[in-house]
Amino acid sequence: MTSNLKYIAKMIDHSLLHPTLTDPDLLRGCELALEYDVAAVSIKPYAVSMAAELLAGSNVKVGSVVGFPHGSNHLDVKITEAEQAIADGAVELDMVINIGKVLSGDWDYVSDEIRELNAVAVQSGGILKVIFENDYLEQVEFIQQLCEISSQHEVAFVKTSTGYGFVKQAHGMYSYDGAKDADLSLMRKVCTDEIQIKAAGGVRTLDDVLRVKSLGVTRIGATATESILEEAMSRGYQ
Repeated sequence: MTSNLKYIAKMIDHSLLHPTLTDPDLLRGCELALEYDVAAVSIKPYAVSMAAELLAGSNVKVGSVVGFPHGSNHLDVKITEAEQAIADGAVELDMVINIGKVLSGDWDYVSDEIRELNAVAVQSGGILKVIFENDYLEQVEFIQQLCEISSQHEVAFVKTSTGYGFVKQAHGMYSYDGAKDADLSLMRKVCTDEIQIKAAGGVRTLDDVLRVKSLGVTRIGATATESILEEAMSRGYQ
């Protein structure tokens, strides 16, 4: 499909999740999402109702997060969090898997969690995006298994990262790679065709968007929404 400005905009979930964002910041973020007519906002849970009110009647969907960013909440807490987000007006939920359970190889637990949260989303008419947090998953087999479980439960999206999965390096500092091309290619290969791929973490420019799109990505999580779309317009996208 030929990319145009609307196509690029509708690939973007405008991320409003940084812990330092204030209420005025969140309001401006929703207004920016509305101005550029992106796919969705992904907003801090307490502000879902505000976003739903502001974006009512628009084509910008309201999304929020579950178990964000470390995924370690009790499943009952994740379910309650998902139900509250839906009650407040969210229609897209990005949930973080229990990373420790993945690394422990407790696939029954991981599968049950994804199944339960997908059911909460689908029963309300919404969708679930499953965040793997690939930076923590050093073995390709972990990503493959998560793709297979997500396919089994027919989730809407699988997603690379939270953007906050910082890994301690040998020199003692923390960093993260975010959406890596090899991971995106693997996720697209292993997941069923019906599951869409969301790239998050490090997608900051139009060329980044076009690169991940070529790998099969249909949605990105971005804080650089305005600069990406302004760049697209400056390059003649209409």
